[in-house]
Amino acid sequence: MWLLNSSIGRKLIMSVSGLFLILFLLFHLCMNVAAVFSGEAYNTVCGLLGSNWYAVAGTLVLAAGVVVHFVYAIMLTLQNRKARGNDRYALNARPKGVTWASQNMLVLGAIVIIGMILHFTQFWYNMMFAELVGHHEVMLDGVAIETTKGAAFIEYFFKGKIVNTVLYLVWFAALWFHLTHGFWSAIQTLGWNNNLWMSRLECISKWVATIICGAFAIITIIFFIN
Repeated sequence: MWLLNSSIGRKLIMSVSGLFLILFLLFHLCMNVAAVFSGEAYNTVCGLLGSNWYAVAGTLVLAAGVVVHFVYAIMLTLQNRKARGNDRYALNARPKGVTWASQNMLVLGAIVIIGMILHFTQFWYNMMFAELVGHHEVMLDGVAIETTKGAAFIEYFFKGKIVNTVLYLVWFAALWFHLTHGFWSAIQTLGWNNNLWMSRLECISKWVATIICGAFAIITIIFFIN
């Protein structure tokens, strides 16, 4: 099947899965914005999601999207390196028009995955997973926190926690570089570009990445300070 075996098909799968993950980031960002203005509002959203079937289904779809995106990224990277052969070792300078992010997408993607694992172990594990195994509260440093009280988890993991905050900021920086190239590349792969829109799409991709990652970073700093 060309969609799975051809280079174009693999790029198409990567593009669609990447755009899906960007939509999820926007949804998650809206939740975090609510947490800044009202912990109770954030807790309400967490309560509505919880371990309900639609939240679990959404989590499984998200996990599948991440796995597909990362696996196909590895496949395409190995394919490109094999095609270049020894020529890739002869290139000391970055070719004109090729961004640093585009040359390091696999490394940036790996950092993004590591950041996701950190985030999942701190929040998803203590919230949705805890509910799925029958716990309605978890103990953190001797303090019991209800699994639906997302604001309490935010306070615990960020308020005054410099190491955790810095790790998240590094994560967002890697995500920014990944998105600046990834969003534009996905649009280009889907054929939504021409000579007129090429530069515009590059600009839009930077704005999208900056809005998402910048907002996440600002919110994280706010949680750290207050």
